[in-house]
Amino acid sequence: MPNSLPRPGLNPSDNPAPEDPAPADAAGKGLLRRAWSAFLGAVVEFARDWRATGRYLIEPDTHVYAFSVAANVLLAFYPFLLVMLSICKYVFHSTPAINATFVAIQDYFPGGTGVFLVENLARSLKSVRQLEWFSVLMLLLLATGIFLPLEVALNRAWGVTKSRNLVMNQLVSTGLVFVCGVLVLGSAVFTAAAPALWQAVFKSDVPEVLTKGFLAYGLFKLSSVPFTLLLLFLVYWILPNTKVPARQVLPRAAVIGLLLEMLKWINWFVWPWLLAKFQREYGVFRNSVTILIWTYLAALIVLAGAQWSARRAREAQAVGAGAAGVALGSAAGSAAEPRPGDGNRIE
Repeated sequence: MPNSLPRPGLNPSDNPAPEDPAPADAAGKGLLRRAWSAFLGAVVEFARDWRATGRYLIEPDTHVYAFSVAANVLLAFYPFLLVMLSICKYVFHSTPAINATFVAIQDYFPGGTGVFLVENLARSLKSVRQLEWFSVLMLLLLATGIFLPLEVALNRAWGVTKSRNLVMNQLVSTGLVFVCGVLVLGSAVFTAAAPALWQAVFKSDVPEVLTKGFLAYGLFKLSSVPFTLLLLFLVYWILPNTKVPARQVLPRAAVIGLLLEMLKWINWFVWPWLLAKFQREYGVFRNSVTILIWTYLAALIVLAGAQWSARRAREAQAVGAGAAGVALGSAAGSAAEPRPGDGNRIE
């Protein structure tokens, strides 16, 4: 007599077919295509808006904000780096992370200024016996001054008439300083893990030609770009005292981040001429002037990007509000029109 009971495993519901990964892959590719399309659209938009951006850059207030940001960076730059190096040494106990931070410094400041900063930071780090939390608090007070003029400039770009009070500004700025520190440490740790990453991916030791700093520098460049874009996006999104549409700001922040990377390459090419000029005119203050000038130029780019992003986002919001108003008016007009036969109806 045949067995009428179903055997385990023969019922299709007991052995469901594996999920098809194609929809997830298609969704991921679609997201990448939309992101790339938004980025290219932002590039074209920025190229078309060069006149408006140029007019903003020649306004006196723009240069006041940029010089204020640069001055605060000059005050907080060295203590910030020293605290980051102290965390690498006493919290992570990672010499490669310290070396990766030195690579980052010399990437931003080539030539004599980078060497000067690295040598003095290494000397200062030897004198630091432990991570001093009082120094961390002092750093927060100094570094938050960077975001005060930025908030005023971004509020003006977004048409906000009332800024945060000083206490709220300090809280928001402290959060952004903390994010900056996390990103710097993340980039340093990622770069320091270069040999382990190479061995995990390629299942072999690092070639000798890459052990002389090339691998660390390549990984730093690979990690610094997305970290810079993320920081710019957070500044544009969080710092204004109003609700900012994140999807409209993100591709424009990516464009400004790439412009900052281009500024670093310009610094590399013009550095020999600037070194001779600063040495002749500023003497022992040449390194401080170098930090101040390049931070000032970077601040101008960030401010111009903020103004461009805010202007375009506000225009898009106005167009959307106008279209919504027209649609609402059309719907109301359609509802008010009498239907055929209504006029002959006997009540």
